[in-house]
Amino acid sequence: MSFGQILVATDFGDSARCALDLAVEMSRKFEAQLTLVHCWEAPTYSYGGGLYVPVDLVTPIEKAATLALEEALSELKKRVPSAKSVLRSGGAWEEILVAAREIRADLIVVGTHGRRGLNRALLGSVAEKIVRMAEVPVLTVHASRESK
Repeated sequence: MSFGQILVATDFGDSARCALDLAVEMSRKFEAQLTLVHCWEAPTYSYGGGLYVPVDLVTPIEKAATLALEEALSELKKRVPSAKSVLRSGGAWEEILVAAREIRADLIVVGTHGRRGLNRALLGSVAEKIVRMAEVPVLTVHASRESK
């Protein structure tokens, strides 16, 4: 099996850093294009059946996400000069899958927090949804014990 296009998702956390490290190794081994994707979502509030956002939350969140992704890509390019990035707005698992289709990824690499029980039931799992819905193989990576 060979991978020519690897998409790695990041939320800039420990498990995402571990996933990125593994994706870098795999991109080198398979001489694959590596694309880093980050998804951001603005919080919304619902009152009386309508959505309400009291102030412009979108602009500062989008700016912060853009800056964080630019910094991450700059660091990544030191290791993989041809690396690219994609910034998406919306639900993480859905947007990661859209990005994977757009770049024609052969593999998706994603970190997982390893939540269990009630936390998983209430919060859901982005990694789990990606695994279930992806059209290509998905590699999930837990943060190492040293990084916790």
